[in-house]
Amino acid sequence: MLVTACLLSVIAITAIQPDHVATRPVPRNDEAWWVERHARCVATTKANDFDVAFLGDSITQGWEGGGKPTWDATFAPLKSANFGFSGDRTEHVLWRLANGELLGTKAKLVVIMIGTNNIGHGSSTPDQAVDGIRAILAALHRGLPRAKVLLLGVFPRGEMPDDPMRVKAAAITAQLPALADGKRVFYQDLGPHFTRIDGTLRTLLMPDMLHLNTDGYMIWGRAIEPTVRELLKR
Repeated sequence: MLVTACLLSVIAITAIQPDHVATRPVPRNDEAWWVERHARCVATTKANDFDVAFLGDSITQGWEGGGKPTWDATFAPLKSANFGFSGDRTEHVLWRLANGELLGTKAKLVVIMIGTNNIGHGSSTPDQAVDGIRAILAALHRGLPRAKVLLLGVFPRGEMPDDPMRVKAAAITAQLPALADGKRVFYQDLGPHFTRIDGTLRTLLMPDMLHLNTDGYMIWGRAIEPTVRELLKR
């Protein structure tokens, strides 16, 4: 009976976190800027002086660029830190979390959006990207057991609704609500803010059909600010 129970436990764990490229933590040590940014984020973690952490890829890192005016006005006063890395996929975020970033701090809330590079680079299928996101949530649960998580849908990309990248991004986003429990993990989809009624992308907000400009970040900030403030109160 004990052997059977152990086998069932192993099967259950495997089912929760499949082993493939999107769930295997790997660094990007061949890129000097990435290594340097990781070191800075480790230092930020050790300083442990933030309540909100934004975790993700270039779209999140962009709060330091086009998004800086909104960040300074809206999120900096909430004691926020930016853990976004351009080009990161789920496997890179997993490595960063396992190597000194964010976990073990007093952070009250983590805002995360990740996955677009998994499909953009062709390294993962949408389903595999979701597995990677699930693994990140599990790591956050272990390393920040008291923190809330605001999981954001992957932003739409590509001008037309039937663009292959748009379809794949939508396939990731469609599975994310099931990862939220409304107690610790909360879900919000901002996609409709960046598309027109006919489904075409609002390119005035996303000129390269992927990244936001300053106006895009302002809309993003306004959309999540009430949620962020509410979750910080809980």
